[in-house]
Amino acid sequence: MSLQCGIVGLPNVGKSTLFNCISSGKAQAANFPFCTIEPNIGSTIVPDPRLQVLEKLVHPHRVVPATVEIVDIAGLVKGASKGEGLGNQFLANIRETDAIIHVLRCFDDPNVVHVDGSVNPVRDKEIIDTELQIKDLDTVESRIGKVMKQAQTGGDKTAKRLYEILVKYKTALEQGLSARTVVFDNPEDKKLAKELFLLTDKPVLYLCNVDEASAKNGNIYVDQVREAIKDENAQLLVVAAKIESEIAELESYEEREMFLNEIGLEESGVNRLIQSAYKLLNLETYFTAGIQEVKAWTYQKGTKAPQAAGIIHTDFEKGFIRAEVIKYQDYVKYGSEAACKEAGKMGVEGKEYVVQDGDIMHFRFNV
Repeated sequence: MSLQCGIVGLPNVGKSTLFNCISSGKAQAANFPFCTIEPNIGSTIVPDPRLQVLEKLVHPHRVVPATVEIVDIAGLVKGASKGEGLGNQFLANIRETDAIIHVLRCFDDPNVVHVDGSVNPVRDKEIIDTELQIKDLDTVESRIGKVMKQAQTGGDKTAKRLYEILVKYKTALEQGLSARTVVFDNPEDKKLAKELFLLTDKPVLYLCNVDEASAKNGNIYVDQVREAIKDENAQLLVVAAKIESEIAELESYEEREMFLNEIGLEESGVNRLIQSAYKLLNLETYFTAGIQEVKAWTYQKGTKAPQAAGIIHTDFEKGFIRAEVIKYQDYVKYGSEAACKEAGKMGVEGKEYVVQDGDIMHFRFNV
């Protein structure tokens, strides 16, 4: 499963610096607006200490972690929904991503220009929210015009349901609320709503970019953001992007750990960011483990065994027979697949088995 997160924000809030920290790509980081014009795309591994444990037990030829694709999108300005700045390009790029990492400047630095002249992360958040909401409102009103007649006179139940969904979205957006604040209990409504691909319906992680002194506990700007998003279905993360870029340049794991300890952090902001992105998208990991390779596979929480098998290869899903499953804790406790099997800790599961995070799986199939 390919996961793509788009890094967005106003110009000069630290997007490209953050991108350089977490991605194998190298975006230009400079002190002027629109430094990033084309979206930079890179990938980074998903940190998972369970892989190292399995490597020591299995001794495979190679270890393959899960990866996340990161897109650094051009800075947005007020009026983007009407084409100001690089607005149209920005909106097209963000539509293609699975989740939004919204970077907010939460640090003072007279040497770094702010596009609006002062540091105010809540105002910055509202500028981008408004532009995305305006674009979504255009989309919703256009769709309402197309389905309203079908819903009212055509007897089309799906059109009627879609019309009701669109009206709920329109009401929220006109009130300055993002689409993600509208909650649907009916699974069919959720599916129809998702198919509208609204920009403000995407899962969002607000990343507060702070100075070194605020890296551990945040600051007054972070508190303001936290208060502003309390009623949103969104996450908040505090990261000092400049410090993270310095950590990323260190050669050894030991040096990075020492640096983190010095500033009072147990884990790098990059690791916390990727883990938060996983949580944001309701993703989990299962493993395959053999002498050739130990590999992490990303799947949506709630996925059943045949669909999980299909992530490896479509033939695995088409010809699915059964899944042999060992829980991660059991594998660690007994030390090998053979020992787990002997201890009765290998489960044989069918098509209705819901995969659990950390499962070590072997699929039997026939095509």
